[in-house]
Amino acid sequence: MKTLQDLFEDMLKDIYYAEKKILKELPKMAKKASDPELKMAFESHLGETEGQVERLEQVFKLIDKPAKGKKCPAIEGIAEEAAEIMEEAENDEVRDAGLIAAAQAVEHYEMARYGTMVEWARQLGHTKVVKLLEETLKQEKGADAKLTKLAESGINEQALAA
Repeated sequence: MKTLQDLFEDMLKDIYYAEKKILKELPKMAKKASDPELKMAFESHLGETEGQVERLEQVFKLIDKPAKGKKCPAIEGIAEEAAEIMEEAENDEVRDAGLIAAAQAVEHYEMARYGTMVEWARQLGHTKVVKLLEETLKQEKGADAKLTKLAESGINEQALAA
């Protein structure tokens, strides 16, 4: 990587891989969630993630590169932690609290990546790309806020009482 454009393209491949991985993991998390609102939040974000993948594919087109992912060790690690929580939690309440924590780790990773990419795209003069990435960043922030609200509205208290 010699240029900011090279770095941008590399991170684009990384987040593309990550979003595709998240598409595989969200249904598993929704299935394991016992709280109906948490289950609905995961299912809703699945639809958003499908749109995010489509926007990333548009970004690849706009910069005239093939839509191709690059293995993302960070998302692999977060997914592994989520799998451990789903497997090892001994009751529904603790599992739900753990699922929120795992999902928020994903959202925070995505917010960091998209925030950086928005600024780089701006610096590189990719105006149309900026708008697409900003739309996704807004959705990721919304998903994180929704998860926080669920945690604070009783899921964490239920886990404490379990």
